[in-house]
Amino acid sequence: MTKKIRFSPPTLQIGFAARVQELRSLYLQDALLKTVRNMDIATIDQQLALFVAPADLAEMAQHGLRGELLFAVPAVLETNPYLLGYYRLLMGYSQKEFYGREKGFCVGHFKSMEETGKPSKAAVVDLPALCAAFCAAASVLLQGIGPLPISRKLLDDMTLLTVGPQLRGGANNTRGTDGIIHVFNIIKEIVSHAAVEVLGNTIKVNSPTGRSCLIAFAADPDIIIREEMGPNIYRDVVAIEIKSGTDISNIHNRIGEAEKSHQKARQRGFTECWTVVNVDRLDKEKAKVESPSTDQFFSLSSLANRSGDEYERFQQRIISLTAIPSALPYFAPPRQAPQ
Repeated sequence: MTKKIRFSPPTLQIGFAARVQELRSLYLQDALLKTVRNMDIATIDQQLALFVAPADLAEMAQHGLRGELLFAVPAVLETNPYLLGYYRLLMGYSQKEFYGREKGFCVGHFKSMEETGKPSKAAVVDLPALCAAFCAAASVLLQGIGPLPISRKLLDDMTLLTVGPQLRGGANNTRGTDGIIHVFNIIKEIVSHAAVEVLGNTIKVNSPTGRSCLIAFAADPDIIIREEMGPNIYRDVVAIEIKSGTDISNIHNRIGEAEKSHQKARQRGFTECWTVVNVDRLDKEKAKVESPSTDQFFSLSSLANRSGDEYERFQQRIISLTAIPSALPYFAPPRQAPQ
């Protein structure tokens, strides 16, 4: 019998296809050409002459290309602030690298241009300086790719090379958020019989001890369980990190990230630290070495199935540490973990 091979659905690529089309009309080359088509070309040429070296403009003209395809000028960005994203992508800068503080670019106040199409007052004042910096980087890029046949297609391809990781990063963030919500909902089911209040991202449960426990989303770690000792006084009980990525080759990096979060949680006084991963073939011994602060490792798919030894251990730990009475077994149908 011929061996049957089956791949998972290309869900990411389907989403990427729609997103790329959206970006083309927002801040890829199509958007630039459409913007320039309705502008005064003489104004653009005057600014190009001011910001760009004559040799660079001559090099572009030699290939039949207008300067603004590579060089940013204030008139273009004033007309369409979204196009800041075009020049950022063309220079190969990720959003984190460009707007963050690590590189020291000091351009975080321009971010609203790319995200909302509206510059801040500070961005309007500093726009000429931004364009000067872009043009200096573009000149280096032009000289570096000079031996290649420069074309509109090449420049378009270069922006797509940068936007690809950006789209994947966005998809990973979405998957991560979905995983956190999934675990939170599993916990909510486990404590539902004792819950006295559920407000969005927080569950309050009462125990026979007379002390309430709060289960909530948090920025770092992802989910926390705290015991209320008095008015606005809490004892930190459990810190839970959820790593929803499905790439087994990268799991040890994600466990390392969880360890950093758990170390901070330990310093804050959390009694237990748990790590939930979305891979099924985890080497627990190796994982324990990589994250010694983790007391319990759980598989997201095992928790999603609502059955088996691992789920029962998770359920028992939740009930024990919140000091609530056990409930009848939960018979909800299994749900698939985030892919």
